[in-house]
Amino acid sequence: MKQLTSLDASFYYLESYRTPMHVGGVYVFENPNPDKQFDYQAFKNYIGSRLLRFPVFRQRLVEVPLDLGHPYWFDDPDFELDFHITHVALPPPADTAELLRLAARFFSRPLDKQRPLWEVMVAEGLKMPGIPDGAYAVIPKVHHSAIDGKSGVAIMELLFNTHADQEVILHLPALKAERIPTSVELLLRHSGEAFSTPFKLATLISKSIDSFFKNNATQKIKAVEGKPPPAPFTAPRTLFNVPVTPHRIVAGVELELDRIKAIKNAVQGTTVNDVILTLCAGVLRRYLLEKNDLPQKSLIAMAPVSVRGEGDESKMGNHISAMLVSLATDIENPVERLKTINKSTVGSKVHQKAVKAEKLMDYIPSQLEAMAARFYTRMKIGELHKPIFNLVITNVPGPSKAMYMNGARMLKNLAVAPLIDGLGLIITVFSYAGKVSIGLTSCREIMPDIKQFAAYYLDALTELEQLAVPPAPVVTEALPEPEPETAVVTHVEPVVQPTVKTRKKKN
Repeated sequence: MKQLTSLDASFYYLESYRTPMHVGGVYVFENPNPDKQFDYQAFKNYIGSRLLRFPVFRQRLVEVPLDLGHPYWFDDPDFELDFHITHVALPPPADTAELLRLAARFFSRPLDKQRPLWEVMVAEGLKMPGIPDGAYAVIPKVHHSAIDGKSGVAIMELLFNTHADQEVILHLPALKAERIPTSVELLLRHSGEAFSTPFKLATLISKSIDSFFKNNATQKIKAVEGKPPPAPFTAPRTLFNVPVTPHRIVAGVELELDRIKAIKNAVQGTTVNDVILTLCAGVLRRYLLEKNDLPQKSLIAMAPVSVRGEGDESKMGNHISAMLVSLATDIENPVERLKTINKSTVGSKVHQKAVKAEKLMDYIPSQLEAMAARFYTRMKIGELHKPIFNLVITNVPGPSKAMYMNGARMLKNLAVAPLIDGLGLIITVFSYAGKVSIGLTSCREIMPDIKQFAAYYLDALTELEQLAVPPAPVVTEALPEPEPETAVVTHVEPVVQPTVKTRKKKN
């Protein structure tokens, strides 16, 4: 039995039919045995034998009556793997567009709260350019209250290997039946928290404010020549900052990591993350200009930051903080935009270290947190105030080498993330084997042309590259000096014009 943290619980409370709060992705694998049909039973056994080693994949959440405490994870006595893994054949033309439509419908549906909060769909029959015949896609989704980006990578590392050998199926771990307490037992256990947590919250706020000024956080930001981070609720409103619908749409694009690193190396002091944020800003600026919706003030992004310690990657739940970053969308020159974003990220990182907001959440009364989150979603409160920020851009480093799942090499990947009211676009960045995958999640009604938005990344990378990276010197081999030509003298006889005689006319 384990209780959700306040941060994990916030994702659970924000859930609605319009805002399913699960994370996931689309992963394309080659068939290790192209002469044979896809073996679904072997795939299911393999997935189950590994995922179920994480307790959260065989547990369901049990709510505390009156929301006096956050929900608890309990082993599901009725757990069945078949309820969580489905198998489909991708309908014709079975191309990339059809795969992403299937994924969008899959991510539009909320998870069943009466079961462990995860599902996996496997789709075979893909016919995509550059993808060998027999390839298939694995599309997982897991509730955000269970994992964050770093723990998601840990799950991938358990499922995948760096070699192409097919794995021996592990025995499924034995499930221990755990008695789920009654509603009365949970109510009695948490009745005292309704009175004690407000006092703990007031004390912690006082200490945090005092610590902030003693640490001279503002001076630290100025000392590193970074810009103070943007304040919440100062972002300009755009077409993304509207209530979301239940209809998801996803798209993506792949970029070469080496090209991004070359830009980072050419502009002193910047990072790979700065370059990625600059590319996102360039695409946003171009897209909003075409829609006549680009604000004069810069857009603001929220960038989740992992606060996990070394060795904590395998722990489930969310261990993240957040920093707000100006995207400098009011700056036309991409190189100047990159330098401005770099200053903003430096300042945000210092501020994020100086102010620890995560502890404050742990002492907000659970019933107040639950009520506020549900009220915000159901009543579309996001329409009544300025955006907290314009969008979320999350960057999770993945494996640097090719990964295999039971002998099948992963060819492509695309991350998908949840939306809430007022945040109709989220960008998820995942690096893998020398590539950077940009995943885009929105609603059909907000971004029907999301495919075009994705295509703009290639132009943005080329433009920034041409302006930031000096051209490689042209190496030419010295040509040998020509030998002196020998003059050839030719005697030419003079041309004698013939004499033409004319007759005189007789009188």
